[in-house]
Parts: sequence; C-alpha cells; structure tokens
Amino acid sequence: MSGDHQTLALVLFGVFVAITLAITTYVSRNRQGSAEEFYAGGRLFSPMENGFAIAGDYMSAASFLGISGLIALYGYDGLLYSVGFLVAWLVVLFLVAELVRNCGRFTLADVVAARMRERPVRVAAGTSSVTVSVLYLVAQMVGAGSLVALLLGETGDAARTWAVIGVGALMVIYVSLGGMRATTWIQIVKAVLLMGGAIALTVLVLMRFHGDFDQLLRTAADRSGHGSAFLAPGLKYGGDWTARMDFISLGLALVLGTAGLPHILSRFYTVPTARAARRSVVWSIGLIGSFYLMTIVLGFGAAAIVGSDAVRGSNAAGNTAVPLLALDLGGGADSTGGTVLFAVVAAVAFATILAVVAGITLASSASVAHDLYASLRRRTKQRSEVAVARVAAAGIGAVAIGLGLLARDLNVAFLVGLAFAVAASANLPVLLYSLFWRDFTTRGAVWSVYGGLLPALALVVLSPVVSGSPDSLFPGVDFQYFPLDNPGLVSIPLGFVAGWLGTVTSAEGADEAKHAETEVRSLTGAGAV
Repeated sequence: MSGDHQTLALVLFGVFVAITLAITTYVSRNRQGSAEEFYAGGRLFSPMENGFAIAGDYMSAASFLGISGLIALYGYDGLLYSVGFLVAWLVVLFLVAELVRNCGRFTLADVVAARMRERPVRVAAGTSSVTVSVLYLVAQMVGAGSLVALLLGETGDAARTWAVIGVGALMVIYVSLGGMRATTWIQIVKAVLLMGGAIALTVLVLMRFHGDFDQLLRTAADRSGHGSAFLAPGLKYGGDWTARMDFISLGLALVLGTAGLPHILSRFYTVPTARAARRSVVWSIGLIGSFYLMTIVLGFGAAAIVGSDAVRGSNAAGNTAVPLLALDLGGGADSTGGTVLFAVVAAVAFATILAVVAGITLASSASVAHDLYASLRRRTKQRSEVAVARVAAAGIGAVAIGLGLLARDLNVAFLVGLAFAVAASANLPVLLYSLFWRDFTTRGAVWSVYGGLLPALALVVLSPVVSGSPDSLFPGVDFQYFPLDNPGLVSIPLGFVAGWLGTVTSAEGADEAKHAETEVRSLTGAGAV
C-alpha cells in the first residue's frame, strides 16, 4: 500500500479515536460513578438510540470483515453466516428481550439468581459470561491485526502485535472511564459510520455491474476458480459427513448463541421499560438485516472484482476482502479515489472493532464485579463494584490481547462462531429454564452452565481448530480427537440435558413462590428495576 493510504487512513482513524475519547472524557466528568450508571447508563436511552447501539454492538469485525471474506472465498457457504446471524434475532425478540429486562438488573446472573441460591448461580453464570466475552474479544483482536497489517503494508508479526495491543489499551480506557453511557454513544456513532460505509460500497459494486445482480454472481463464480460450484452449497461444508455435521453445528450456534451473549443481554438494561427493550430489538433487526444483505453484495463483489485468489493472497482467512474491494472500486492502488475509499473503509473497520470491544469488555467486567466479586466479597476486602469492574476491564483486556496474538491467522467470523457456540451451550439453557420451567432448581442451574461450558471448551481444544491440521493454532502437534470445528451440535444439547438432570436429581425442590414472583415480574414488569 502507498504512503497516501497509510497517512489518510491513520488520520481518519485518529479523528474517530479523538472523538470517542472526547465522548468518554465528557461522560466521565459529568456523571456519577454509581453501579446503575456504570453498568446501564442510568437506563435513560430511547428505543431508537438503544437499537442503534445494539446494532453497533452486534455488527462486529466478524460481520464487516469476516463474513464478506468467507463469501469471497467460499461463495454460497460463506453466505450462510449472514443468514444465521440474522435469524438469531427472532429468538431474541420473541423469547428473551422483554423477559430479561423485567427480571434482571445488570447481568445474565441477575435473571437466574432471582429464584435460586445466589452464590453458586452467580459464580457459574459469571464464569460463563467472562469466557464467552473473551472468545468474542479474540475475534475482534484478530480483525484489528489483519487490518493494520494491510494498512501499513507490513505482513510481519510486529504490525499485528502493536495493532492488537493498541486496540486493547483503547478499549480499557473507554470502559474504565466512561462505562455504559460512553460505550453506548461510541456504538451509535460506529453504527452510523458502518451503515454509511456499507451502503456506499454496495452502491458502487452494483453500479459496476449496472445493477445486474445476476451478472455480479456469474462474474464472481468465474473469478473464484470454482466455477458454478461457487454458487452452490457444499464448497466449504459439503465435502463429507464431517463437513455437513460441522455446518449443522455452526447453524445451531449462530441461531441460538445471540440470545446468550452477555454484551447483547446487558443492552436491554439501558432502557427504562420492557416495552422499550422490545422496540430496541425491532430497531436493531431493521439495521442488522439491512447490513447483512449488504455483506452478501460485498462478499460476491470482492470475488468478482478483486478475485478470490487475490483476497486469499492478502489474507488466507479472507479478512481483508472489503478493504481490497474498496481500493479497487475507488480506482486502484495508485488513484486518489482508491486511496480515499480505502482509507474510509479502513477507518470504519477500526471504529467497528473499537466499539465492539468496548461493549464486550464492559459486559465481561460487569460479570466479574457484579457476579463473581459480589458473590465472594464476604471473604475479601470490601471495595466498590465499579472500582472492581474497572480493574477487571484491564485484566480481561490483557487476556484478550494474548489470545488475539495467538489466533491471528484464523477467520474472525469463524472465531465468533466459537463464541456463539459456547454462549448457546452454557448461557441459553440456564436462561430459558429459569424463565419458563417451574421446577428448575439451583443444582439444575449450576449443572446447566457447567454442563454446556466445559464440554464446549474441551471439544474446541480437541478439535482441528487447535491442532492436527496446517490451519490450526498449533500445526506442529496433533491432539485432535473431535472432528468438528464448531462444538455446538454436541455441547448445546449437553447444556440442556445437564440442566434437566441436575434438576430431577436435586434433593432441594424449586421455590414455587419465587418462581411465581419471577413469572409475574417477567410478563408484567411489576417490580422491575
């Protein structure tokens, strides 16, 4: 990349960072440091504002960089990620949004603990939430590293390393100083920028083919190196029974995982009522649905205009497909238009990563302080939950940076699929059982969380993702015993079965009075915070 690319993109990115840091500084000076303010932004956001923030939280580097890259490399099979991510919101809308807002206060554990013994439930749910958040953060870190390596024209490890460290440091600053209010406004700004950038690129791609989508698909197939197979199922997930099972596993994880993501659930507490939470989801579905339709155009556009081989040559996982597409649409590497468009897209992608990591870090630090620390504080020195959350943000950031450097060669959408699988295995079963099963007990809740979390993590460690293939994290060793890349097909049912088994074998019966109270509160909002 030319020096003009680097300079302009870095200037635009610097402007975004300056604006968001200004927002964070303003909020930190003008708001009190109460738990409700830090975790939920005072519950003062409107449905539209929260809908934009949810969309900003959800449309991550996996969406903008990873999905488009997978479509550019694998055609139809990559498109399945877009479908799964979008369909998942129907589960959130109909089963989760309003009930979680009415039953909880700040975190997932609040919903479960409302009718259970608090300490074991909070420790289990807090542990699971932090694990899911760290996995999700790793994907954003990998996206940051890929983008900076492309931007600076340096394929060495040093550029990626410093990019990951820089993003990690910024996210800790956002969360520690500004809390939920600053994080929400950063996500709103990012959502507007991302939608604007996606719309502009989509229009330019369609103009290149005179609005003929069929011609776009045929050209993409021709330049993919796979011919008509590029537009048919099976290029990535249809080779044998293992690949087909992996596809089913991925689909389950994507559709069910969103409702268990801690940073998405925490957004429902930033609005004043359950009705506002539901309206927020409607706003977010409109924005997210429009965006994922555009990722289809961008992915096939990258295959048709840049070429699948060029995308793979720049980044083996396809994470740089959209920036390369922008460069070509603007007129090429040596043109002013190409320089400007590439710089804008790179800056928007940076903004995407920063906003998402801020939201995830806030949710995970809230789980550490509000669930884990609050459960154990009788044995430790008394300190403010907010102070603990700020310290936790730094610790979680350090862990995410380390894992992001380790996983830098994996596709970001694929990494997010793993986070979704763990969320669907550990968080969703306990959430649904707590809301809808009258006889659910404390033992059932704890078993449900660990019965989904531990198998999911174990299966990932024993899968081709970690060892046994050239694309693994550790290609030089082989302790692969589980054939699927995504563990959801096995671990999600295990989470539900463990919750049922723990309940039916529990000597302690369910508290019917608390269940009745929770049911009334979830459906009517009576007594909701």
